[in-house]
Amino acid sequence: MTKSMTGYATRRGQFAAYSWQLDVRSVNAKGLDLRLRVPEWVNGLEGEMRAILSKNLTRGSISVTLKVAREAAGESALRLNTPALRSALSMLSEVEAAAMASGMTLAQASQADVLLMRGVMEQNQTEEDTTPLAAAILQDFQAAVEDLKFMRAQEGAALHIIIQNQLAQIEAHTTTAEAEAENRSQTAAETLRDNVQKLLQATDSIDQVRLAQELALLAVKTDIREELDRLHAHTDAAHALIAADVSVGRKLDFLMQEFMREANTLCSKAQSLALTRVGLDLKTVIDQMREQVQNVE
Repeated sequence: MTKSMTGYATRRGQFAAYSWQLDVRSVNAKGLDLRLRVPEWVNGLEGEMRAILSKNLTRGSISVTLKVAREAAGESALRLNTPALRSALSMLSEVEAAAMASGMTLAQASQADVLLMRGVMEQNQTEEDTTPLAAAILQDFQAAVEDLKFMRAQEGAALHIIIQNQLAQIEAHTTTAEAEAENRSQTAAETLRDNVQKLLQATDSIDQVRLAQELALLAVKTDIREELDRLHAHTDAAHALIAADVSVGRKLDFLMQEFMREANTLCSKAQSLALTRVGLDLKTVIDQMREQVQNVE
């Protein structure tokens, strides 16, 4: 069944003193593009997430955002960085001395001002094994990926119906083109016979070999049987692809180029207003289908 590249999944989880918010988004892309924003201090997390995504998905631009928070414990979550404090005080002294030398008087920095200087206060993190936390997050992440796949499958089912309807329209236009080509053939033959007869009456001598060559060349230039046969073949191939339970987006994308090539050639060989209109209708449906195919995995 057809699968879409569009989807979204979210999860909230908790383990010991930690809680997290996990978001996974997917949009269409030429290949599998993974973009992860996860805490670096949870060892091995990003690599495992990439492995899970690569195993479950083949195409799409996948964005993963993970925010992990820790509940405040009895111990203060902040600590004073003594070396940074000394460096900050030293810089303040240098600034004050330079200002006095220039005849300027600066306001005294308060304790709060000093504490807010970069690096003076930092998170009080104790070394701990994050392996259990990573395992809990990865379990939740696997569930989120399954949710994402389910949504992509639902979107794909809707795409499947749309593409099937568009293929039916292409088949109908191709059948109409066959009928119009037959009508054009009869009319063109009569017109050609009349023109040749007039030419023979107006000319004492004519090169019969050259005339036969020109008539054969004209027949080849206006024959669209080959284009119609290929349109039928492409339609059959597209039906087979969307029924397959594998990633077919790339093949469908290539097939759309072939569809458009045949429609363009049909228009250039039309030689009749009715057949030209059918060719333009074909191009419209093919272009609409190509937009839908861009979302197929």
